[in-house]
Amino acid sequence: MRRTVHRHLGKVVAGTAIAVAGTAVMVAVTLPGTAGADESGGTGKAAGSAQQAADGQGAAPGVVQQAPAEGEKGKGRDPLTDDETKRVEQIAVNQQFLNSSENVDGKRGPQRLDVELADPEASELDNPNAPRRADVTFYDYKDDTVVTKTVNLDTGKVEQTGTQHGVQPPASHAENVEAAELLLADPLGAGLKADYKDATGNELTSPDQLLLTAMVYKATPGRQSGVLDQCGEHRCVRLFPKVKNGPWIDARDFVIDLSARKVGKLTG
Repeated sequence: MRRTVHRHLGKVVAGTAIAVAGTAVMVAVTLPGTAGADESGGTGKAAGSAQQAADGQGAAPGVVQQAPAEGEKGKGRDPLTDDETKRVEQIAVNQQFLNSSENVDGKRGPQRLDVELADPEASELDNPNAPRRADVTFYDYKDDTVVTKTVNLDTGKVEQTGTQHGVQPPASHAENVEAAELLLADPLGAGLKADYKDATGNELTSPDQLLLTAMVYKATPGRQSGVLDQCGEHRCVRLFPKVKNGPWIDARDFVIDLSARKVGKLTG
């Protein structure tokens, strides 16, 4: 069954076809699997969904605990427990790192992206009592740097720190939410709001009304200009919003530069 609603910005379509228009268009198919960023001169990586609420705690804590409690501990190659994950973050973000970095909201402290169990060292492969380590990855919006810290959960110390520029891991849920906030506040977000109202009859005022998936966007040199030409060096994403219990809204033409806090539209 196909439903078409006419409005001043174009057509809202709930079906398998995507209408080409200057606004967002709703489609009842899973867009992220068919929407590579290379279609518009860039490259992208799939990111997490808004349903993964555990990623929502992106900002670093305001107070760094010097000796966090160990809590529940895993064994061997067991996945990290919730207690271990919290402890790793607390250990990784010392006072100096907290004060010198910035998260996606522009506040003090790095943006957490991911925490995962680290691989054992080569000399420990056959050791059942090898220490458990975790790699925690942050994005520092102050200088667009990816920072990865390896924490030894047995000793409670950071064993290794690595920094990279021009590397763009998948975005966290907190970054997806901020991207949606920026799009909704920008004139380019008018189509998204109109399509949401067509689908639900309600005004779209908050990212909480959507399920959000995103892809990191990297500009191809010479293909885009203006607000998008620094994507790759800057942290940029393309959003794939979905009405809760409803259709996807096609917003693939829009790129949100989280570093510059600007919204641009793909051309060509």
